[in-house]
Amino acid sequence: MPFLATTPVEKMSGPYARRWWALLVLCLSLLIVVMANTSLIVAAPDMTWDLDLSSSDLQWVIDGYTVPYAALMLVLGAIGDKYSRRGALVVGLLLFAGGAVTGSLVDRTELVIAARAIMGVGAAVVMPATLSLLVAIFPRGERAKAITAWTATTGLAVAVGPLLAGWLLEDHAWGSTFLINVPIAVVAVVGALTLVPPSKAAGAGRIDYVGGLLSIVSIGSLVYATIEGPHFGWGAGPVAAAVVAGVGLAAFVAWELRHPNPMLDVRKFAQRPFTGSMLAVLFFFFGAFGALYYSTQYLQFVLGHGPLETGVRLLPLAGAVVVGAAVTGRLTPRLGMKPMVVTGMVSGTIGVLLLTPVDTGSTYTDFLPALTMLGLAIGLSVSPATDTIMGTFPESELGVGGGANDTSVELGGSLGIALLGSLLGTAYRDELTDLVGGHLPAAALETAQDSVGAGLAVAEEVAKSPGGGAQQAQALVDAVHEAFAHSVAQTSLAGGVIMAAGTLIVMAVLPGRHASGKHRTGTPAATQADRDKEHAESV
Repeated sequence: MPFLATTPVEKMSGPYARRWWALLVLCLSLLIVVMANTSLIVAAPDMTWDLDLSSSDLQWVIDGYTVPYAALMLVLGAIGDKYSRRGALVVGLLLFAGGAVTGSLVDRTELVIAARAIMGVGAAVVMPATLSLLVAIFPRGERAKAITAWTATTGLAVAVGPLLAGWLLEDHAWGSTFLINVPIAVVAVVGALTLVPPSKAAGAGRIDYVGGLLSIVSIGSLVYATIEGPHFGWGAGPVAAAVVAGVGLAAFVAWELRHPNPMLDVRKFAQRPFTGSMLAVLFFFFGAFGALYYSTQYLQFVLGHGPLETGVRLLPLAGAVVVGAAVTGRLTPRLGMKPMVVTGMVSGTIGVLLLTPVDTGSTYTDFLPALTMLGLAIGLSVSPATDTIMGTFPESELGVGGGANDTSVELGGSLGIALLGSLLGTAYRDELTDLVGGHLPAAALETAQDSVGAGLAVAEEVAKSPGGGAQQAQALVDAVHEAFAHSVAQTSLAGGVIMAAGTLIVMAVLPGRHASGKHRTGTPAATQADRDKEHAESV
């Protein structure tokens, strides 16, 4: 057996013999892409204190990764299709690891954001490559099972990232959390060269770079406006970005409809299974990432759990994803995609709404059911939705298909953190003002209103000040906790309403099993034998 996997998938006469080992490599690659955000969640307090981050700085430390990640996936997926999917995976992993090493060494806010942006570009190469290689390698009959494992890896990363970061933060500075990804990336690169076969689209035409540029402008501007507008005010910048996003999207659609070889065939949105699945994925990660964003803050700032303790308390979410993935793997072939997706969306909606009773007396046990329901939502639904999305793309566009699916994932997560985070901040500021507005100097109140971490830092200063004291400081701590608990409850109600509306929309858009089945006969397969079988069935 040669050390390097050299036979291209396109030249194999049957399914690739080491495809399940290749899947492990793809899942490892996916793991670090998702962990790059989830591990940062528990490191955020240490980074805030060490770098003196404002809420705007912290948001951009998080979303410096998100903007290039979301904006570049379509075009980078197309480039991987044309030239080399495995090559794209390796290059993306190396770029990602380089950004991670840089992030661990720098000590200035703007450099941390730049390092995160480099990691985001690497992730935008890796994420669609993992999905396109999976679909190319696995025959149709095994693909749903492979995508289920891919989906379960996402849930695993949600919990493993904070757990590993928390363990490192017990004895090391926040920079160590960037290094979590480096050894895994190195292993994945070696595994990609030895276990993942080369693959590229057969007969791919010229890449639609104009469409790619328009997609980058549209998605990048939309994500920027989503982050800046709700959090930091709808000034000239966010409004201009929103206008650019709208104009860019209209231009993208017009261009793609006329182009003979479009970057993304926008006519696919006329197919209800595709559009319903894209919306479902977006809403799943809207609720999951948004709720996780403020739940981890509550566990750390209000309940006083350390980073490692917080990571351990997120493990049930990962376990629920695995359980949900196992259930959907058995039930989807029997019941169809729509019942599983809708059941998952209902589960996610309930999970977010379970946080509406949160108050200062709430403990971890009050968060456990919500985390479990969110994990089940991802496990039950993302796999069949992703399988449906990828099934609408021909073999020559698998990277674009992966990019489309992953853009929904990242856009949903960005919207969840930005919109729900904005509601969280507004509710916290208003409630804190009502509780202590007349008892703090204006400058101290303005600082305390910035975030729950800032409020607790002001309380520490009050305790140390000559005119302050332990009693006054404790009163401020109690007010900060009460204001944040109130904001979690209010934000969860709003998030639950949005999730419920999304569930109704997806229910209306997704067709029943019989109606959606007609879209599956033309689904591309990984081997010529699959294509021949599908042709025979259609005849």
